[in-house]
Amino acid sequence: MAGLSGKLVDKINIKSDGDVFHELFREKPHQISGICPDKIQTCDLHDGEWGKVGSVIVWNYFHDGKKRVAKEIIEAIDEENKSVTFKVIEGDLMEHYKEIKLTVHVDTKGEDNLVTWTIEYEKVKDDTADPHTLMEFCLHVTKDIETHHLN
Repeated sequence: MAGLSGKLVDKINIKSDGDVFHELFREKPHQISGICPDKIQTCDLHDGEWGKVGSVIVWNYFHDGKKRVAKEIIEAIDEENKSVTFKVIEGDLMEHYKEIKLTVHVDTKGEDNLVTWTIEYEKVKDDTADPHTLMEFCLHVTKDIETHHLN
């Protein structure tokens, strides 16, 4: 069964404000659709409050050439380390993964801000691909947010 579980980690430097980036994912993810509407169409609060652990949000996004939906619970918010963890509980990703979590972490040290995306997952079947295209998607969204904040 060990072959079914995995973890992808990727990092990307951004020139825009890391605190603003963290705040966006922590309590204003609904604004991301306005920043990169070609990738994310909507992000709606389904239950709870923006920026609160246990809240449920629904993303409508465009990934791998298709419209997709993901319902996620905000599993953790770490203010000190500037990270937010989302656990997918319903949607297209659940066809391929029993469990999938995305954590976005911002390291702010001086001029450089490093955004680290971590995707932890358990596949439904052995022949399911690792979520590399989802990681690419997250990195592209990160770049769009950076570009938006630099303009």
